Amino acid sequence: MHSYRLSHIQQLESEAIFILRETAAQFDKPVLLFSGGKDSIVMAHLAYKAFHPARLPFPLLHVDTGHNFPETIQFRDEFVERIGARLEVALVQDSINSGRVTEEKGADASRNALQTVTLLDALEAGNYDAALGGGRRDEEKARAKERFFSHRDEFGQWNPKNQRPELWNIFNGRKHHGEHFRVFPLSNWTEMDVWEYIRHEGIEIPGLYFSHEREVFERAGSLLAVTDFITVRDGERVEKKRVRFRTIGDATCTGAVESSAADLDHIIAEVAAARQTERGTRADDKRSETAMEDRKKEGYF
Repeated sequence: MHSYRLSHIQQLESEAIFILRETAAQFDKPVLLFSGGKDSIVMAHLAYKAFHPARLPFPLLHVDTGHNFPETIQFRDEFVERIGARLEVALVQDSINSGRVTEEKGADASRNALQTVTLLDALEAGNYDAALGGGRRDEEKARAKERFFSHRDEFGQWNPKNQRPELWNIFNGRKHHGEHFRVFPLSNWTEMDVWEYIRHEGIEIPGLYFSHEREVFERAGSLLAVTDFITVRDGERVEKKRVRFRTIGDATCTGAVESSAADLDHIIAEVAAARQTERGTRADDKRSETAMEDRKKEGYF
């Protein structure tokens, strides 16, 4: 009799699929947050595997700052069509137009923090009681405090000191009216795990993740891309460099890294040698020591 042992990646896949199915079973109206970045792509791929051949039992929701790289939006639409999912888009611009949020001013202005209100409004409008996110505990110290099932109160706020135990993979999704949960099936994954899974499954990802030539400039230790959404200041030198992005988000605060990694094998080797976390290139995380945790407490992803 032969014993069969799952590989590390297979164990992570099995755990994530279990949590996706548990979410569909416990909640009335879940939604999967989808940005077009690698983690949300892996999440959607796992959901496709979890419920195939049936269609996904929940839609995808993109909170769009309006400052995305064009390549991201094109990939998002092609990916959603390919897996036969339903996509909903909540626009930060609509929140600005309605007076729900006020756009930041100045050279370092970003819409990233404004996403919180747009997200909470979209969850309330859709009557969603669970939002599946691609957050991982290795990304940032505030995210390391999350449970798989992360409770949010009636105001969409998170209290890291008041979370439920999850012993023996038993998840408690009980809630009062108006409350909801964020669910993080990739909690135990690392950036390396994500890349190895993408290679193992042959998952398509946006070209921004691979080395390419782009005009960039340095600001506060980050290499920012020249786009229509950001103003280059006097004294900031624009150069063409071979770069890639480790995360894909709002173009005004998502930094690139110089890289020659043009395929998955070279990306994996680069990640293995990296001494900076992937969010270390994000200008919005550098605004304060507790920037991410403060945003999460207010209802951020």
